[in-house]
Amino acid sequence: MVIRQRNQRVVVLIDVQNLYHSAKNLYGARVNFKNLLLEAVSGRNLIRAIGYVAKADEPGEASFFEALEKAGIETKIKDLQVYPDGTKKGDWDVGLAIDAVRLSPKADAVILISGDGDFIPLVEYLKAQGNQIEVMGFGRTTSTALKELADDFLDLDSNPDLFLLKGPEKGLVGKIPKIIKIR
Repeated sequence: MVIRQRNQRVVVLIDVQNLYHSAKNLYGARVNFKNLLLEAVSGRNLIRAIGYVAKADEPGEASFFEALEKAGIETKIKDLQVYPDGTKKGDWDVGLAIDAVRLSPKADAVILISGDGDFIPLVEYLKAQGNQIEVMGFGRTTSTALKELADDFLDLDSNPDLFLLKGPEKGLVGKIPKIIKIR
């Protein structure tokens, strides 16, 4: 079990596409990012919260990105790549990893919100640097090795009412953690 202290400095990195697809496939619902961020921070000092998204020019996309920002989540957006055979790709694995390495010296804990096992080498590196690593994700779609490697794993399946929106985007914006500035 990991100990959370109020004076801990935390960085929250959110693999938005991973969560979106897991929530959609498992529950036919959307993620409540406001509650997700509040739970991740747990009253500690938030240095940065960054959500990594792919822009697909879908209806409602701009308002979704705006809602993330209103919830206190900085968004990093890249265009969805569409290949000649029709396959699409829009992952941010390398960008998220670079930000994690860059921000980790300013944080006591790095909170990775993703179930993607591709982040295992990143988690190994950050732990070796002395960071506490917390992972949040839907347990049924999160890499077992990632769950085991993290100092703490919060299974979003354990409380879907808290972490999911089933109706319109109500409750996405509200009380957000205060971000402290670290130079």
